Amino acid sequence: MNPEIKTILYSEEDLSKAVSELGNKLTSDYEGRELVLVAVLKGSVLFFADLMRCIDLPCTIDFMAASSYGSSTVSSGKLNIKKDISCDIKGKDVLIVEDILDTGTTLSYLKDYLAQREPASVKLCTLFDKPARRKKPITADYSCFTIDDQFIVGYGLDYDEKFRNLPYVGILDPGYCK
Repeated sequence: MNPEIKTILYSEEDLSKAVSELGNKLTSDYEGRELVLVAVLKGSVLFFADLMRCIDLPCTIDFMAASSYGSSTVSSGKLNIKKDISCDIKGKDVLIVEDILDTGTTLSYLKDYLAQREPASVKLCTLFDKPARRKKPITADYSCFTIDDQFIVGYGLDYDEKFRNLPYVGILDPGYCK
């Protein structure tokens, strides 16, 4: 374990089991529909890759890059879109896949933004839901874990672009943060 990690919250096995169960649920819920998975980069990349392999349906994928964090553990509240999707989602079911639903700033904006393109539906799928930090009235349609107000890293989640490659999710030692 890295010395900057206070404690491991979810092991590789915990993550694998939860993602597999969610993939089965999505397979059932979207059967017979035209599903487009949209990953919000960069944090969701590991979750997204594992999740899409657990969905036993034909689907397409695309990517968006947006952030409200920068080099901080607290959201700035200001959204910056760096990459938009390139596929046509009109009439299709869109599932936005994100690592964590925290303040809701990013996902609330992205959901409204994509809804303007007339998809059949736009739903949210997160690995983690942190309701204690919510500033926007938004909930995840699908989520693996609900967590307390702690800053977590690993399995795609980062602090200042570090720790994304950890195979587990851990609580970052507050003394490490700038």
